[in-house]
Amino acid sequence: MGGFFYFSSMKIVLCKIEQLNVVIDLTKKIWPVAYGEILSKAQLDYMIEKFYNETALRELMQKGHIFYLAQDDKDKYVGFLSYEINCEPNKTKIHKIYVLPETQGTGLGRQFFELVKEKAIENQQNAIFLNVNKYNNAIHFYTKLGFTKVKDEVIDIGNGYVMDDYVMEVDILQ
Repeated sequence: MGGFFYFSSMKIVLCKIEQLNVVIDLTKKIWPVAYGEILSKAQLDYMIEKFYNETALRELMQKGHIFYLAQDDKDKYVGFLSYEINCEPNKTKIHKIYVLPETQGTGLGRQFFELVKEKAIENQQNAIFLNVNKYNNAIHFYTKLGFTKVKDEVIDIGNGYVMDDYVMEVDILQ
């Protein structure tokens, strides 16, 4: 597996277990902006603590989630991605794709998607799918990339909270 990719002035590097603290730090900066108007602060705090602690992220890596980090031209970390090949038969799932608010609109999200698409094609996948909160503006971004809504999904995450999502998918067969 390749160690890093260059896109414009961004460098995308494979995330090692020792770098999971970077994912956690980025989450704490990105999530309040991405979800501040959608979720309560209590739910945000709960989800970050439950899903973005080092133990939880390590377990995801051990289960086959592949993480990448993006660095700008000053080597500052500005975003992260995780995906899983064959999450469903012949389908790759993007689990996490987040960039700092000041990085939105630079093409980094599209570069993350292109990286996943390349890896999915290498692994003979038919499609890429993801979950997105029904009220998240990212739906427009995914639609531009060719994703379509394939189903609604409400996931109980404990503590009285749910994730109210669309599952979106794009075919990648050449």
